[in-house]
Order: sequence, then structure tokens, then C-alpha cells
Amino acid sequence: QPQVVESGGGLVQAGGSLRLSCSALHTNFRISAAGWYRQVPDNMRELVARMDSRGSILYGDSVKGRFAMSRDNTEPTTVYLQMDRLKPEDTATYYCNLQWEVGAAGSYWGRGTPVTVSS
Repeated sequence: QPQVVESGGGLVQAGGSLRLSCSALHTNFRISAAGWYRQVPDNMRELVARMDSRGSILYGDSVKGRFAMSRDNTEPTTVYLQMDRLKPEDTATYYCNLQWEVGAAGSYWGRGTPVTVSS
């Protein structure tokens, strides 16, 4: 079954930028939908951005205008999250969710990549 892998997290100063990537191993079927979520300890997982099968993207209120989700036009299982004007409150572990309607159909999560924004 697909294995979802995130990358690109790290430490950045407030006002800076990071670009997260997410891809799947063990499959080459094009994803039907995808999402980025984040979580801090003792809090619920929060929606950052999600893309539906038509390519429409919904953003969480706290990241609108600063973050942008996109998919790779050449790699069928890859999505990105461009994060600009980062704030300390963006500090969290960021998780990627990829979904397929063919092949190993279903919803799959990565293990997360940590993002720390210093003030």
C-alpha cells in the first residue's frame, strides 16, 4: 500500500518561508485528493489546506493569504505547501494526507514533518 512521506520542515525565523513536499512510495497512481494538516501537543489536528478531485483548494482561516498548496504536474503523487510570512503560532508538526480512488484506494497519512518558527 502507499507510503506517504513528508519533507521540508525545519527551523525558520518569523517572517520567513518554508516549502513542504509530500509524495507517496509504492504507487504511481495519480492522487484524487490531498490535504495538509498540523498539530501541536495536546491539541486537535487542524486543517491547513486541502485539495479536492477538481483541484479546488480550501485553506484554514489562520493561513489564508500566507500559505499555498499545489500539486506537481509531472509527478502524480506529489503535492507541496508553500508557507510564507511564517509566525511563531505556525509551529507544529505538519501532516500530509493523500487519497486515491484507484489502485490501493483509500486515505493515507504521513508521519509528519516538524516546523518551528522562532520569534
